Amino acid sequence: MSTKISPLINPNELLELHASQKIILIDARAGIGAEENYKKEHLKGAGYVDLNHDLATITTEPANGGRHPLPSFEKFSKTLSNLGIQPSSHVVIYDDKNGSNAAARFWWMLRAVGHEKVQVLNGGLQASIKSGFPISSEIEHFDTVENYPIKEWQLGLADINQVETARNNDEFIVIDVRDKNRFDGLTEPLDLIAGHIPGATNVPFSENLDENGFYHAAEILAKKYTEVLGPAKPENTIVHCGSGVTACHTLLAMDYAGIPIPKLYVGSWSEWSRNDRPMATKENN
Repeated sequence: MSTKISPLINPNELLELHASQKIILIDARAGIGAEENYKKEHLKGAGYVDLNHDLATITTEPANGGRHPLPSFEKFSKTLSNLGIQPSSHVVIYDDKNGSNAAARFWWMLRAVGHEKVQVLNGGLQASIKSGFPISSEIEHFDTVENYPIKEWQLGLADINQVETARNNDEFIVIDVRDKNRFDGLTEPLDLIAGHIPGATNVPFSENLDENGFYHAAEILAKKYTEVLGPAKPENTIVHCGSGVTACHTLLAMDYAGIPIPKLYVGSWSEWSRNDRPMATKENN
């Protein structure tokens, strides 16, 4: 009988684990210059995974699936194979944004294909360096293993039509984890139109973290999200962001809090706002 491990691992725990066990450590920094920054400095032994190339299949039309649609099972299986990841592997993922960059997205994807031993580094790259974890500029390569067996996404997903139905149903809750200014339609740095899905509840993912950039304690998060969900069941909860990446930060927080992982709307605002769907701002919510 397997014992579920925490979705988070603290820097001191990673130091002990790295010294005593075989783990697969992955750098999941994303954004401009992320791979170059990895090449300059990363946690010793860490391989690199690219959000756009490995954790998504980018298309020319975000109206169909958003800016970061999930990759095919075949593509994701090959990515895991190239990283040396097998079903029994213990995988630890980090980024430089306290899990909100792509570390939590990779965590969700692994959990969604049934992988159990996967954790995100609490506090991220900076906290681990501060704890004394060795750094390196050596590019890490893993021995390719057999393609990872993937049959389905085992965690809940919602499509645009299910979100449309849910937002008008009092038994459901749609959570938008983007920052308040984006939700209110005051600014939109990434997508074409500012605003939010009418009926959605804004719970910024940044509220999952304390002043030091670590996740709040599980009991604090449990209290918070129990209040947010109210009478809605986790299976009637849909979480989204701009393109299905930072939403995974909140899914991880809820899992850490002991709440069953809700559904992820991968297309998120980047898909919704390009499909002539109802939209709201602070002024017309």
